[in-house]
Amino acid sequence: MKITVTTPGLLFPAISLFMLAFTNRFLSLGARVRALHDHFRQSNDEGVRLQIANLRKRIHMIRRMQGYGVLSMLCCILSMICLAEDWILPGEIFFGISLLLLMISLWISFLEIRISVQALDILLQDLEGRK
Repeated sequence: MKITVTTPGLLFPAISLFMLAFTNRFLSLGARVRALHDHFRQSNDEGVRLQIANLRKRIHMIRRMQGYGVLSMLCCILSMICLAEDWILPGEIFFGISLLLLMISLWISFLEIRISVQALDILLQDLEGRK
């Protein structure tokens, strides 16, 4: 396969969109943590404390997702620089690393979504238990 400088350039929109999605998830979790914190200070509800622990884990996962996404973008840029200078092998290596880092970021995203669904299931069980 022949790789050119435009090949890593194809990743830019994808990585940018993933980073935007990860940032939006982070911001919404931050708002949720603040709301739960206020609620916990008023009620000392154990369920709220468990939710906050779940959110802490998810926030750390999102931070890792963002970190791997940024590293993926940097490797993509380094790949483009190498390919522009006709350093084909380093360019291909950086491009491969960029793809690997993006895959890691997406895998963590998948795991974070699973944790999110588990948290929602707990809330739904609580609602069903109150009927």
